[in-house]
Amino acid sequence: MFGIGGGELVFILFIVLMLFGSDKVPEIARTMGKAMAQLKNATNDIKSEIHKGAESNGLDVRSLTDITSNINAQINDAKNNLLGDTNLTSNLLGDTTAEIDKVKEDIDSISGPVKRQM
Repeated sequence: MFGIGGGELVFILFIVLMLFGSDKVPEIARTMGKAMAQLKNATNDIKSEIHKGAESNGLDVRSLTDITSNINAQINDAKNNLLGDTNLTSNLLGDTTAEIDKVKEDIDSISGPVKRQM
């Protein structure tokens, strides 16, 4: 259900029984059931209002899903273009490592005699 196993559910029910007593548990369960039903009805009402508003404005639910899928495809293409270009990444890394090696050799050649004197 919510990632709760059988043993955990039994433990929660035991704690609820200890806190509220056996008299209140059925009343609490009824109240929670009514609240869940009201919540479900409210979400269904909101969904139906959204669909009615979309239909009155000439939008179809399928066209909205097509639009979102196209947007997601464009986002994925942009990600692949930015991150997926391995040639660009390898060229940048190769150039950077070559420059680092040159600087390291220069530092070693300059500091070599100094290290030997110490």
